Amino acid sequence: APEHIPTPGAALSWQAAIDAARQAKLMGSAGNATISTVSSTQRKRQQYGKPKKQGSTTATRPPRALLCLTLKNPIRRACISIVEWKPFEIIILLTIFANCVALAIYIPFPEDDSNATNSNLERVEYLFLIIFTVEAFLKVIAYGLLFHPNAYLRNGWNLLNFINLVVGLFSAILEQATKADGANALGGKGAGFDVKALRAFRVLRPLRLVSGVPSLQVVLNSIIKAMVPLLHIALLVLFVIIIYAIIGLELFMGKMHKTCYNQEGIADVPAEDDPSPCALETGHGRQCQNGTVCKPGWDGPKHGITNFDNFAFAMLTVFQCITMEGWTDVLYWMQDAMGYELPWVYFVSLVIFGSFFVLNLVLGVLSGEFSKEREKAKARGDFQKLREKQQLEEDLKGYLDWITQAEDIDPENEDEGMDEEKPRNMSMPTSETESVNTENVAGGDIEGENCGARLAHRISKSKFSRYWRRWNRFCRRKCRAAVKSNVFYWLVIFLVFLNTLTIASEHYNQPHWLTEVQDTANKALLALFTAEMLLKMYSLGLQAYFVSLFNRFDCFIVCGGILETILVETKIMSPLGISVLRCVRLLRIFKITRYWNSLSNLVASLLNSVRSIASLLLLLFLFIIIFSLLGMQLFGGKFNFDEMQTR
Repeated sequence: APEHIPTPGAALSWQAAIDAARQAKLMGSAGNATISTVSSTQRKRQQYGKPKKQGSTTATRPPRALLCLTLKNPIRRACISIVEWKPFEIIILLTIFANCVALAIYIPFPEDDSNATNSNLERVEYLFLIIFTVEAFLKVIAYGLLFHPNAYLRNGWNLLNFINLVVGLFSAILEQATKADGANALGGKGAGFDVKALRAFRVLRPLRLVSGVPSLQVVLNSIIKAMVPLLHIALLVLFVIIIYAIIGLELFMGKMHKTCYNQEGIADVPAEDDPSPCALETGHGRQCQNGTVCKPGWDGPKHGITNFDNFAFAMLTVFQCITMEGWTDVLYWMQDAMGYELPWVYFVSLVIFGSFFVLNLVLGVLSGEFSKEREKAKARGDFQKLREKQQLEEDLKGYLDWITQAEDIDPENEDEGMDEEKPRNMSMPTSETESVNTENVAGGDIEGENCGARLAHRISKSKFSRYWRRWNRFCRRKCRAAVKSNVFYWLVIFLVFLNTLTIASEHYNQPHWLTEVQDTANKALLALFTAEMLLKMYSLGLQAYFVSLFNRFDCFIVCGGILETILVETKIMSPLGISVLRCVRLLRIFKITRYWNSLSNLVASLLNSVRSIASLLLLLFLFIIIFSLLGMQLFGGKFNFDEMQTR
């Protein structure tokens, strides 16, 4: 084969690489100097090198799936490509969301009746089952089923998804079997199985969203890890409930079954529409009035559920009081039955100790677990940065070794490259030549333009134009100094105070002169706030002005006020719409956060807190959806009573 002869361009590229290596060695900071050179390449390497998901890298994929499919199998390679394709994950998340919507718009009817909408939703359910089945099938082929460290069923979220899928397929098969037997297809029983009971497992499908959102997984894992200390808190709460239930049995047993009855008339009907306990004449509780008499025989408050007659109802009543749901009503009922001496001590101590102290221990445990997870995440991030730094240093060392070897392999091209570089350096630089040529071309273009363009060019070079630019810069410096002065600061604070005072002075049936004063003051304040905004825009420039979040907020408030004034004067919008726009005036109060540093820091902390608990709020919303759907499946269509029936 003929010997390869390097071209002059290749010699120059070799020489440039060698010079770069020498310069990096002489500077002594080769790591930092080369980070910027290889940053793009390294980012790409890290992008493909970071572990993304289960089975996202070759190291986490088992060599065989289902005992027969190797990594080189075209079917398995296609499944891996589909599963690790980002749009595939998005499609699955959208399918889960659509399934949640379909479950939410399902309308349960009494006696398992149905309508056309529910029938269509049942047909759509088969489509969701097909999509989830295909997803599970692809993941099983890609990652294996069970007998590998990173198999599909080794992941807890995948196991939950697989159980939901199996139950859904089983319920669909049973439903088709009941149809074949001639039974009711909507919730009927076939072969001894209740299909509707199996359908209740559908409500767990929203939990699949957790497997697709990493931040939700972190929050839920923290809650799961906190279960052991939370179990200790639960035992303490149970102990407190038992203690107070036993004390309530000793003090209040049978005290809430007396109420006021009429002396004449129906004996077993209380005299009051909303009866409450009473005390006999010898007691210190509530005495019956208007010719009624206190007699036993009443079921008690809440149809006899709230009482201390036995241990079970006593625990239920104590639990209600600990949750602070209607505990004052129980206190007042007990005071009506016994007097004011003893019940308040029992219930107030129960709420203070049980609710304020014991239940708040749950928040402390959760806070501690979240702190541990945050520290672990920070440690993982620091370790990842250290690994990336070490990888960069290794890459740098490899690049320097490669360049040094290249210098040793082809030393004869060094002199040739230097000789070719000298005439290039002695001549005019390429950039300067190009700039001169550009100026000549620009000059030719200006000479070839029409008269108006030449006149504009001359005006831009005239003395008046230079004077105008100088005066404009002077004015902007003065305006910038004025905007940042203390006088301007206190002036804006005073205007915000006047705006707040004007809004607070509005009241019902106010005189006409006050309305006119408020309208005039609002227009004047709007003009002043508009002038403030324009002054800031002129002094800082539009780009620098809109960089600040507070400036954008001010611009929104001013534009809303201008729009409100235009609509009020032209009478285009209805009074209700104008009232809604007037609420924008209230936002002017928040302008003070721009100038009050402590308040600004507090608002920033609140916003950061909202961002940090966004995942927790989303998880809470997810559980609300799940239990709402579960209530629809279990109790939908059950609460249908005759409104004329006395209960």
